This record gives sequence, C-alpha cells and structure tokens, in this order.
Amino acid sequence: MRLRQWQDNGLRKFLGTNRDFLAVATPGAGKTTFALLAALAMMDRGEISWVVVVVPTDHLKGQWARAAAGPGIKLNPAFKNARKSTATDYDGVVTTYQSVAADPSVWSRMANQPGRPCLVILDEVHHAGDAQQLAWGPALFEAFSDAHRRLMLSGTPFRTDAKAIPFLRYDEERRVIPDINYDYGMALQDQDVVRPVVFPALDGEARWRLASEHATARKLSETDPRTISHALTAALDPEKDWIPSALRRANDELSLIRQDTPDIGGLVLATDQKYARKYAAILESLTGEPATLAISDKPLASRSIYEFSGGSSRWIVAVHMVAEGVDIPRLGVIVYATRTRTELFFRQVVGRCIRRRGEDDDLYARVFIPTIQPLLEPAARIELTVQHVVRYQEEMVRARHSNNESIDEGTPSAVAPPRKLEVIGTSNSIHPYTINKGEAIGEPLLLQARRLGQEAGLPISSEPSAIVRLMRLAGIRTGDGKPWPVVKEQTLAEQKKELRLVVNRKVGHLAALRRQAHSEIHRSLHDFFHEDNIEQATMHTLNERLVILDGWIHDAKPSG
Repeated sequence: MRLRQWQDNGLRKFLGTNRDFLAVATPGAGKTTFALLAALAMMDRGEISWVVVVVPTDHLKGQWARAAAGPGIKLNPAFKNARKSTATDYDGVVTTYQSVAADPSVWSRMANQPGRPCLVILDEVHHAGDAQQLAWGPALFEAFSDAHRRLMLSGTPFRTDAKAIPFLRYDEERRVIPDINYDYGMALQDQDVVRPVVFPALDGEARWRLASEHATARKLSETDPRTISHALTAALDPEKDWIPSALRRANDELSLIRQDTPDIGGLVLATDQKYARKYAAILESLTGEPATLAISDKPLASRSIYEFSGGSSRWIVAVHMVAEGVDIPRLGVIVYATRTRTELFFRQVVGRCIRRRGEDDDLYARVFIPTIQPLLEPAARIELTVQHVVRYQEEMVRARHSNNESIDEGTPSAVAPPRKLEVIGTSNSIHPYTINKGEAIGEPLLLQARRLGQEAGLPISSEPSAIVRLMRLAGIRTGDGKPWPVVKEQTLAEQKKELRLVVNRKVGHLAALRRQAHSEIHRSLHDFFHEDNIEQATMHTLNERLVILDGWIHDAKPSG
C-alpha cells in the first residue's frame, strides 16, 4: 500500500517509540488507514496480538471492521459487554466510548489478557473531553491504563477546559500536543488528498418574540451574541420561508454538479429529529425522490447511511450521526442547518465532504451556511493550520471575557431553543456572497463568472468563485458594478398581516382553553384598545394584544 507522506512519517515515529501517541489529521487524510497499518506493523513485529478500537458511535463500529478487513485484520464489531469475551479467530474488537464507560472492568480484562499484548486505538478521542461525557475519561483510564500500547486519533484541533483526557499530553495552556499533525490546510497544499471547499453564505430576516415581549426582527448578518440563538432558531423553522428556500438553492446547486458527476450527493445537518423529518419532506417535494434519514430513532439508521454511501440518490438528512467519522466520499454539498456552532463541530461537518475520490476528482465541495459570525469566521479560516485555529479561539474567548460578553459556543444547553421563543416568520434566503479562501465574492460576480465559464467550455459544475480567482490570476478584469443582493424589507402591511395571524392563533388557543367563542375574545381586545376591529390595530397594539393573550392563556391553563 502506497503511503502518503504524513502517514509514512507518522508510522515511523509511532513505531520508533513506546509511549502514547496522538495523530491529528484532517478528515479524508487517511487516519483509519494509518492506525490499521500501525496495528499491522506491530503484529508483524510480534509486539501485539490483539487490537481494541473505541469509536464515538455504533455506526462507526461496522465501518472500522470493514476497513480493517482490507489489510487482513479481523475485528468483531458486534461484541457486547455482557458477553465478556469473543471468538478466538478474531484479531480484536470494536466498541464505543459508551460501552467502555458502562463497564470499564470488561475492557480492562479485554486489553490485559495474559500472553496477548494489546494495542488500543481511541478514535476521535476528543469526545472523551466533552463536558457532557465527563465519565468517559476516568473509564478509559480504568479500562486501558495497563494496555501494552495506545494510539489516539482526532480529525480536528481541540483543547480541554474540563478534565484532561487520559493518555494525552498538554502544554501549559491546556492545548493538546499531537505527535503527528496533518490538518486541512496542509492536505490542501498536497493537492491529491482533499477537495477545496467554498461556503455559499445565505442571509435573510428572522422574526420572533418572547413571551410578554414585542416581536423582534433581525437579519442573520446583523445578529449579535444576544440575538443569534433566537434568529437561528427562527431561520431553521421548516414551517417558515428561510430554510425551504435555502434547501431549494442547495438542491439547484447539487443538480448542476450532478450533470457532470451523476452520483454526487448532499447532506443536510439538522438540529433534531423532528426538523430532520420535515427537511426530508421538503427535499422530497423538491426532487420527487425520498431523502435518506439518518436519525437515532430510525431502525437500521447505520444501514441507511451505508446504502446511501454506496448509492446515487440525492440527499441524506441527519442530526449528528453523519457529523463525524462517517465515510461518504460521494458527498459534495452540505447544508449546515443546525443550531450547534462551535468551531470544532463545524470543522467536523466540513470534513464530511472534502474527501477526494481519486486523481480525476476536481470537485469543489460546497457548504451552505447562515450568515452568522460564529460560522462565517471559521469558514474564512478553514485552511489555517491547527495552531492558528486553536490560538485564535483562545484569543476570542479572552477578548469576550474581558468585555464581559456572553459566550454562547453552541453546547447542547446553549443550542436548545429558548423555551418561550415564538417564531413569527422568516424571509426567503438570499445569497449575497460565497467565501473562498477567506474572501467573500459577491453574487453578481459569481453569476458573471459562471456565464463566462460556460462560454469558455468549462464544465457546468465548475465553482464560480474558483473561476473568479482564475480570471484574476489571468489578469482579466472582474466586477460589473452591480450591488450585492440585499434582504427584502417587509412592508408595514406585511408585518401587520403576519402579527394578525399570530393573534388569531392565540385567540384560537385561548378559546379552546376557556371554551369561549373566538368573537368574544376578539371583542374584549377591540374594546381594550378602543378599536372597532383588528384591521384598525397598529403595530404597537398588535404586539400588545399578543402580550395580553399570553397572560390570559397562562391564567386559563389548568394548574399542575
């Protein structure tokens, strides 16, 4: 097997030492291959005779077992804690971090059997430092501290601010120290490892209200730390206009790409299972074919991912199952439609579409993102090295602390929608620009580049922002003076119509609670504001009607 340079360097370094080893390499660079070749080399040298692989999700167990079969390593992906042991014709087992945490003693025995030295491979080991998984670290130490050798893998840069992850080395500022590092920026320079990726940024207006407050409207691009969560929750609501129009735009782009590469697929990453199902329904209405669903409560979700990976259908919709580690090389388009917005998670998602499928794969991957700063910033620096990324994150955190700003990094507690948030509506999404190598290239110029590219005979799927950069390198003048598209402002009549619909909905809810006629509730509101009917209501009195209705609904609900 021909090794990439980083794999060869890493393998030499790993085999040349006996200590714990961390390999950080971008998705698509061959981390799994590197780890399996390290295991095979140790087996050939007689250093080990058993392998335990620990992964974040059940789906990855089968993926690792299939990958290991290539170089001849037989791993059991179906092992359960209750069985205590496995058949002797396996070379090892694949399990999850959850299983290890459930009973570390099983895994301590598994990794320390007399006469069977064991290599433990911890895949995507940064998960053991998640704030929600603090039990995983101690369990790993109990299970594997006496194993013959440990090899840790991660596809993204990370640091640990909670408890240190066992077996890793840290510097004085809690940064993890990798033994070999091969990040996206390095891989892109090698040209034959990963695809370049661009980020079509989608703006739009989101409108919402909190209980006892008037309605608020913000363009996504104008949100701040206090309004980002509310605006994003509204934008991603499948019943409103923004996300269906974003999915339509992404599907149109996917259709162009499939004219040249018919099996290229797209991924929509949703916040939760309810939204995932609704996004899938929207995509089916757009394409006329069902979208694959990969959600934890769907039977055989792993099988669905496997079948999508080997098929040619258009879309797969997932919550977190396809966010990390899952290998679907034919993915070329991603719609980032989740409220999670940490840079670590964002990079994991981007990693799903950057794996090249051979020397003839010239595709630019596209990741559609909302125009909010927590996503625009990492998109602009996606090609920076690990050290730059981690230090940039630290500087941002220190700056926010010094300014006493609220830090919402998209942890599960932070990304949950506000309990009393009420989505009023959203505008259609617009595409003001695409981010390519940190530069925002406006939509008018992108349209001009696409037209010129087709006139020059380039494939119809050619990425227009890449054509713009080529034109500049060739000294061709770019730009036609047209302004970037802007979000369409609602008229006063449109704003009032939207609020009247919310008032009517609340009146219906209250009428059901009180068993009272709708007209009686409306009459009470008209009398309170000295208005003959709701058509006479101003924006202020419409908002005030909503506040009053909230109070009446609260009082009318059964106690307890």
